[in-house]
Amino acid sequence: MENNEQTETKVTSVTNSQPQQVVKTVKSTTPPVIAQEPPQKVYNTKKAIFRTYQVIWYLVGFIEILLGFRIFLKMLGANAYSGFANLIYAVTDPIAKPFYGVFNVTVTNQAVFEWSTIIAGFVYALVAYGIIQLLQIIKPTDKEEVELNVDNTQ
Repeated sequence: MENNEQTETKVTSVTNSQPQQVVKTVKSTTPPVIAQEPPQKVYNTKKAIFRTYQVIWYLVGFIEILLGFRIFLKMLGANAYSGFANLIYAVTDPIAKPFYGVFNVTVTNQAVFEWSTIIAGFVYALVAYGIIQLLQIIKPTDKEEVELNVDNTQ
């Protein structure tokens, strides 16, 4: 890559009314050449990152649905020894366990409301969003995308 090149041109002209010489210097600057990756490589990289986004959101969506089932079953006082409720509790317990004790559990009759499970859902969604934004940093960009997304006014 070359940096800005400058060329100087001197123009000398003599006029009849004045015997002095006038020298004018003109500088022209050529913009630097920007190296670009081959389009197929950029496409493949963007495609891989996009698929990663999809996998992350799919996993987080699956976790959120399981946590939603847990909240719903606990709120309605489902029998913990039934097959489906036992499965949901067993699968979501390791997911929700780090958040136990953040807030007290609200208990009325047989219904249980676990605030920690709601907090877990929010935290997992925020973590997924953070990972997606982090992946935005490594995504290749082109000139049009930069011009569209970067504010050039000062």
